[in-house]
Amino acid sequence: MRFLAVDDEHFLLEELKEALEQVRPGAEVWGFTKPGEALNAMKSRRADVAFLDIEMGSMTGLELAEQMKRLQPDLHIVFVTGHQQYAVQAFQLHATGYLLKPINTAALERELTFLYGERSPGRVRVQTFSGFEVFVDGVPVKFGRAKAKELLAYLVDRKGASATTAEARAALLEGPDTVSSRGYFRNIVKNLRESLRAAGVEDILLREHNRLAILPEKLDCDYYRFLRGEAIAVNSYRGDYLPQYSWAEFRNGELDK
Repeated sequence: MRFLAVDDEHFLLEELKEALEQVRPGAEVWGFTKPGEALNAMKSRRADVAFLDIEMGSMTGLELAEQMKRLQPDLHIVFVTGHQQYAVQAFQLHATGYLLKPINTAALERELTFLYGERSPGRVRVQTFSGFEVFVDGVPVKFGRAKAKELLAYLVDRKGASATTAEARAALLEGPDTVSSRGYFRNIVKNLRESLRAAGVEDILLREHNRLAILPEKLDCDYYRFLRGEAIAVNSYRGDYLPQYSWAEFRNGELDK
């Protein structure tokens, strides 16, 4: 999740950023006190939701929202203000939400729940769009082997369906099935388990005789949210599902449809 916050009062901006980080640990939050700086930032990176103060000196939040929508039409806008009289204008701009200051985390949670749905009870957040990453309580999981990380991505892609070790080995490793490749794959599985154990989440992996799977209910995954039709996940997909893995190209084609 990527949030952009704009308020010309530094103290209030920091309060908003802190509240966003509190209700969505691990989210990227970019804060700006100048509307022009926020617009320049949007030229090089995308945001999921922009939280905009309305009354600012150089440019109103309403004017800023119009320019942001030109740069990124699918951007969700939530106006943050101390005045109710702007509500009609805000929704004429197709704003997603409208929050009154002072911001409290309960109101912020309601707005984000409207967009994202209920929060996953799990500690593990999985990002599959724009590159594969795994976070536990907002901290990236460190993998000892790149192939161990890829194996987890492969299992996430299967959405809980188990894979035989032969299937997973064929997907991840090029070349013939040999004694050497089997030994190498066993080391990959071992490293994946060690990496998840070190992060305290080995329980997301289900391992039976010659079969592997993940438990989807323990993950907060953008791909799974996309499949449920949640607005933020759908809008954030840009044909970049697990882009670093060639075996995921077929799934990209499915998502494009």
